[in-house]
Amino acid sequence: MNAPALPAPLILNGPGDARVEASAFGAHLLSWHCRGQERLYLSPNAGFGAGKAIRGGVPVIFPQFGERGDGPRHGFARTLTWEAEPADPQAARLSFRLADREETRRHWPHRFEAGLDIEPGADRLRIALSVRNRDRSAFEFSAALHTYLAVSDIATTLVHGLEDRPYLDSAQAGAACPASDAPVRFDGEVDRIYADTRRPLRITDGEQMLRCEAEGFADTVVWNPGEALAAGMADLAPGGHRRFVCVEAAQVLRPVRLEPGEAWTGAQTLILEGSAAQYRIGG
Repeated sequence: MNAPALPAPLILNGPGDARVEASAFGAHLLSWHCRGQERLYLSPNAGFGAGKAIRGGVPVIFPQFGERGDGPRHGFARTLTWEAEPADPQAARLSFRLADREETRRHWPHRFEAGLDIEPGADRLRIALSVRNRDRSAFEFSAALHTYLAVSDIATTLVHGLEDRPYLDSAQAGAACPASDAPVRFDGEVDRIYADTRRPLRITDGEQMLRCEAEGFADTVVWNPGEALAAGMADLAPGGHRRFVCVEAAQVLRPVRLEPGEAWTGAQTLILEGSAAQYRIGG
C-alpha cells in the first residue's frame, strides 16, 4: 500500500535564490535550495502518518534518541503536527511550536513547549530547536536534528573534523571505538555517535564542500544505512542510500536537564563553502 502523499509545505524565499520548504507535520524541513541546487535529500518514496516519520529532509528528534528511553523510537516530535506560525518575510524565518498534550503525555509525562526556527541565508541555513520546561518538576530529554544532506555519491563523500574523536558504533551494538585519525568514509553501514564535538565539520562531495556548525548540541551523529540495510527500507528508493549522508547535531550521551521554567536551545548551521580540494587525502 502506498504511503499518504506529503502535506502541502510552507515555503519561504530567502536572500538570492535561497528557498526552504517545510511541513507542519513534524516541523519537518523538506527542502533547502541554495546556489542553484537542492542541498537536502528527500526520498521520492517518503510518506507520513500516525507514528510514521518522513524519510529525508530534517526530522526533529525529541524527547529521546533512538531507543534510549521508554517512548517511541526517536521520540514523538517528528510524527506529530506542530503549530505553524505565520511566515514572516521580514524575519526570513519559518517557525513551528509544539506544546504538551494528551498524545505526548502518554509517552512522556511532562509539560513543555518546543519550538523550531528555520532561517535561510544567501549561503547558509540555520535550524534552531528550543525546549522550555513548563512543569513543576525537572525533566531530562535528548534531541537531534537528523539532517539528510544530499550528495552525488556516498562512495566519494567524506566527513572531516572527527578524526581525533572516539565514537560509539551503533552498527556494532554500541561498541566503543578509538579515534580513526582519518575522515569518515562510507563503504557500508555507518552509524556512529561522537561525543563532545566542538569544532566545525566539513562534508566534501567531489568538488562541493559544506561546513556544519553546532550550538548547544554536544554530540554528532553520522549515519548512512549502506546497501544491505537500505534494501529493507520501503520508504527509500532503490540505490537511494547513495544520495545522502546524515550529519546530525545531537544531544544523546548526556541528556539535557531543565528545572521548572528553564529553557534550552540547540542549533545547527550549514554553510556552503568553496572547493573541496584542500581536504583531499594527500592534497
